[in-house]
Amino acid sequence: MSLDAKTEPGPFETLGRGLKLSPELRRGLAFTIFLAAVTAVGRLVVPISAQQVLDNGLFADGGPDLPYVFGVTALAVGVLGLTTAANFWMNRRLFIVTETSLANLRRRTFRHIHDLSMLHQQGERRGALTARVTTDVDTISQFLQQGGMMLVTSSAQILVATVVMFVYSWQLALAVWVVFVPVTWLIKWLQTHLAAAYTNVRRSVGRMLSAVSEAVVGAGVVRSYGIGGRTSRRLDAAIEDHRRDQAKAIRRSAFSFGAGEIVHFGVYAVVIVLGAYLVANGTMTVGQLTAFLFLVVLFIQPVVTATEMLNEAQNAVSGWRRVLDVLDTEPDVADPVDGVDLPDGPLGVRFEDVRFAYPGGEEVLHGIDVEIRPHSKVAVVGETGSGKTTFAKLLTRLMDPTSGRVVLGETPLTDVRFASLRGRVTMVPQEGFLFNGTLAFNIRFARPDISAAEIYVAFSELGLSDWIDALPDGLDTQLGESGANLSVGERQLVSLVRAYVADPDLLVLDEATSAVDPATELRLSAALDAVTRGRTTVIIAHRLSTAETSDEVLVFDDGNLVQHGRHDELVEAGGSVYAGLHGSWIEQTRSG
Repeated sequence: MSLDAKTEPGPFETLGRGLKLSPELRRGLAFTIFLAAVTAVGRLVVPISAQQVLDNGLFADGGPDLPYVFGVTALAVGVLGLTTAANFWMNRRLFIVTETSLANLRRRTFRHIHDLSMLHQQGERRGALTARVTTDVDTISQFLQQGGMMLVTSSAQILVATVVMFVYSWQLALAVWVVFVPVTWLIKWLQTHLAAAYTNVRRSVGRMLSAVSEAVVGAGVVRSYGIGGRTSRRLDAAIEDHRRDQAKAIRRSAFSFGAGEIVHFGVYAVVIVLGAYLVANGTMTVGQLTAFLFLVVLFIQPVVTATEMLNEAQNAVSGWRRVLDVLDTEPDVADPVDGVDLPDGPLGVRFEDVRFAYPGGEEVLHGIDVEIRPHSKVAVVGETGSGKTTFAKLLTRLMDPTSGRVVLGETPLTDVRFASLRGRVTMVPQEGFLFNGTLAFNIRFARPDISAAEIYVAFSELGLSDWIDALPDGLDTQLGESGANLSVGERQLVSLVRAYVADPDLLVLDEATSAVDPATELRLSAALDAVTRGRTTVIIAHRLSTAETSDEVLVFDDGNLVQHGRHDELVEAGGSVYAGLHGSWIEQTRSG
């Protein structure tokens, strides 16, 4: 199921779950709230000092009392200084806490994505998955560091401003709240509509990143097929979709901002009219009305800010929801809780009535029953789409069977701990993926502690020392992103050496020499014999020269294991699938 297709929780549920997943945000929360309270209370010094300066200083019964005015002003400046210090300390704590917690959230999200099966990752756009760890977490960070701080201080500010307003005039305070209460319902209505708008924004960001990533990674294909225009139009469409979704969300956000401003001016109008009446009746002094107007600012400002924060808040909630969608996705290939380690020594494999079907698709492997003996070298052959690669992925537990079971070293594969499995079983995929870095850096993924001299020896043992010597910087040659500085065949050579260095007990090669030229393949044949000696080896082969030197050949056809045996035995069985494959290969070899 696509992550975006899941039922979406509400914003408060999302926020609550997000906070549970980031315990760092709750550490020291009481002290942060205390600092917010100090900041909010400290801001009261302005309206209170204004009232005191007017009523007891400038309009005192005996005339203006300037020393009193100066004293109140100095005290107010001192309190504002402490308030500024408390606000700085609170902001600093929030920045440090949010960055720490969100860094951990990034790590957790990435590791969970990495734990998801290859099948699940293939079903998602890579750009969308990347966005979960990057831009989606960025939106959360921006909100917590900006909107989050406002939310903490604003809540305290509304509370203390309300209390002091009732002290000065319960009539004016009640009037302010009568105007304010409907605003809470307006904000709730706006939240619902903004949430939907910004969820669409986050989705369109994922689609746009995916389109950009494909256009950059596939630049060679785009040029070779002359489809630059088509690719540009596809990218333009993704960008336009994002622009349209963003514009729609901004329009709704602008409406919320305008609504907040209307409420702001409405409250001021009510306070001024009613306050003038109370001053005229002698119920309030000029200083008290002035102080109340300052308090209205302290009260209304958080309300207006809340409407402004809806933009960031809903964007952050949408981003948090998408991160939670990833974390809620249970890996369909999970590390067993009470797993066991594989036994020492060469490993045998047994498939027991194994069937496999991709989600929503037809079965692609049908009741596979076969045993691979320890120490043996087995070639798996068949037409494209016959089930060879699926067989290899089930063997290495990159996927689990729909039914039946795979037994490795007399242990069901689903009972083996990942650490033991990955340490004893190595698969070299057809793509031969390499990381951005040096040649030695890529080899060390198999053995982090291996020295440069040992790496060179490994290449020499595989007959590749002359290739290393021909590289511009030898083992320090930069391979580029995905090994782009090497040819496809050279990337496969590096992948083979990396597997050789890993020294597994079970080696699975998924057409790992398909892009190697015939001359290089001949050079590798002797080395591969040395690599496979003493360990179980399964080779998904498209060249039947591999099958000729194997102990056993497994022949797949349309998801069925139709033949297995030695190469010569299968060739002699005239009219068989393998005989047909062998005949075609001989003909191609001669014509080549």
